Amino acid sequence: MKRLALQFSHEDTVAHVVLNRPDKHNGVDWLMLKEMRQVQKKLQGMKRLRAVIIRGEGSSFCAGLDFKSVLSDPQTAAVMYAHLWMPFRNIFQTWSTGWRQLAVPVIAQIHGNCFGAGIQLALGADIRVCHSDAKLSILEAKWGLVPDMGGAALLHELVPVDVAKELTMTGRILPAADAGQLGLVSHVCDNPESKTDALLQEILQRSPDSVAASKFMIQRIWGLDESVNLTQERRWQRRLLGFKNQRVSVMRNSKAENKDIAFARRQIH
Repeated sequence: MKRLALQFSHEDTVAHVVLNRPDKHNGVDWLMLKEMRQVQKKLQGMKRLRAVIIRGEGSSFCAGLDFKSVLSDPQTAAVMYAHLWMPFRNIFQTWSTGWRQLAVPVIAQIHGNCFGAGIQLALGADIRVCHSDAKLSILEAKWGLVPDMGGAALLHELVPVDVAKELTMTGRILPAADAGQLGLVSHVCDNPESKTDALLQEILQRSPDSVAASKFMIQRIWGLDESVNLTQERRWQRRLLGFKNQRVSVMRNSKAENKDIAFARRQIH
């Protein structure tokens, strides 16, 4: 039987999208990326849809990109790299920004690890409800990279520029309470399911036209030029991926004895 990287269901007017690689802490592989885009397009055609809930199966929301899976298949890795050269938002960026195109509220229900691709997915939601035991990180610096799945383009709406730089430069892992204080998540609680249900009950009492108009209006007022920001993500990732210091970053994370491998001196412009 074909493995599904996502579970998709809907009951009446509410759709549920569940990341379904629990044995990998819902690490993102090529199949999950493709299925996520398919689900987003399907949701756009559902006329009775009023809300979407995104969550992860198992012990984590999403622990980030599954590098081992991606790098084990050179052909897939080459296809994924080619997306960085596309002159428009690619499949990595629609992973998060695709949710902003839906005319309904999207709620990310976060628990466990929410790293890298996981936090970028959550940033694409309209509301983030986070379990008090969750941990969050813009983790790409660990691998010598920058966030390029829509996260950098969306981050400026939530935190000041110095906070965005610090979190991106350090890859620091934040407890849920700290993420809440910084504004990365909307709510921190011990029962995200109950909080999500309460939010939905409030929103579903309102006109769907008003809710959709509010979402799109506020996105455009708060946001800068999203397409320009996404272009910058692709541009800077291309200047890092595969170069010596990025390879050193991977090596430093692979084995304890590699921790002291030195980075090279290189100018990035």
